[in-house]
Amino acid sequence: MSALWTSADAAVATDGTPVGTWSVTGVSIDTRTIKEGDLFVALAAARDGHEFVAQALAKGAGAAMVTHRPEGVAEDAPLLIVDEVLPALEALGRAARARTGARVVAVTGSVGKTSTKEMLRDVLSGQGRCHVAEASYNNHWGVPLTLARMPQDSEFAVIEIGMNHAGEIAPLAMMARPHVAMVTTVAAAHLEAFDNIEGIAREKAEIFRGLEPHGTAVINADLEVTPILRAAAEAQRAHIIGFGESAPDYRLTGVKLIGDATVISAEISGAPVHFKLDSAGRHFAMNALGVLAVADALGADAAIAATDIGRWRPPAGRGTREEVCLDRGDAEAVMELIDDAFNANPTSMSAALEVLAAAQPKDGLGRVSKGRRIAILGDMLELGPGEHAMHAGLAELDYITDLDLVHCVGPRMRALHEALPQAQRGKWFEGAPEMAAVVHRLVDAGDVVLVKGSKGSKVSTVVDALRKLGQAARD
Repeated sequence: MSALWTSADAAVATDGTPVGTWSVTGVSIDTRTIKEGDLFVALAAARDGHEFVAQALAKGAGAAMVTHRPEGVAEDAPLLIVDEVLPALEALGRAARARTGARVVAVTGSVGKTSTKEMLRDVLSGQGRCHVAEASYNNHWGVPLTLARMPQDSEFAVIEIGMNHAGEIAPLAMMARPHVAMVTTVAAAHLEAFDNIEGIAREKAEIFRGLEPHGTAVINADLEVTPILRAAAEAQRAHIIGFGESAPDYRLTGVKLIGDATVISAEISGAPVHFKLDSAGRHFAMNALGVLAVADALGADAAIAATDIGRWRPPAGRGTREEVCLDRGDAEAVMELIDDAFNANPTSMSAALEVLAAAQPKDGLGRVSKGRRIAILGDMLELGPGEHAMHAGLAELDYITDLDLVHCVGPRMRALHEALPQAQRGKWFEGAPEMAAVVHRLVDAGDVVLVKGSKGSKVSTVVDALRKLGQAARD
């Protein structure tokens, strides 16, 4: 594998001082996942990364970026000594961005950032060497880390940018310097840090400040706050492409959820286009249309992109579907699990419930003769003062009436539990561990079970408990 950084190049990029002559093939901030040949960056988080330098080098790290030689590290150990580690990582990221000829897209939005990033990975990697952010590396260390890892010969790069508070997006966007910037949507998320959804829109629109000259803004055209996004893009003199049901450029004309698939009809510059996703979700359809707009703006072949996007699957915890066999003696005793336990706000909740409403349970397989659509919903966090009303308001969603049972987890979800019709009102639990302990009694073969909630609600433990039912059946 060719060198990503040499000691000389890294020193110039960071204004640091190398100890020894070395080269590295990757960049890491975590000794648990570090690979041989990586540059270990000793960031300070819950613990000071300098405490793990010796361990990183013992695991084969090619060098470590530090402010000093830590105790227990040999004097001749390969190091890059810098004034401050995080600013040095940022400088390394900017240098990586400056030396590449890659066409760069940056993605933000209240919902769908990571799913859209992964769609772009599948679409662009078929048309060139594509560097993409891992997991949800979208914050003040995730963006520079992603940039610092970018090979110089990359042809495309996909950078995810997130935020929790005002003022976070612009510095990251200006670091990434995208040729194309996309806003998937703006929704009631992180309202604790903003006065209203207009404030969230203004912060999301800050991504356009990082656009390269003559760059392109890809904007959801169906939002009440679309004018805010459009005005911000116009202020940067960006070329603007809209996507959505009301967009003239990339117009969504039809969405059908058929089992585990989504069939999409659209008009692109007036020409009809039809394509399919092997994952169900109206929100996925919208994001996919935006991805085709991005691919076109980056210079990729849009027709090939429309074909390649069909192989995309949601990332873990964001709508993945799997079968769980509940009886090792009966191969048909299967429950379908929809794992959407990573994030939640009213918009993404509505989208997930639509997917569940379209799912097809199977009758006659379990103790309960009729297969059921069951939702297990955890708290939606960071919604601000109106959080209880937003939770209760889920009971008014159109798709709720198509569900058989809704079980609720967490103090905020109690508001929904109390607002549900008696026939659909399942159990309420104070926390996810209490639900996980008894969830085996609440599901049956033939059921389709959605688990969704904010990451902090820990409903992923319920997902784990459901998966273990299948493992127990195999043991």
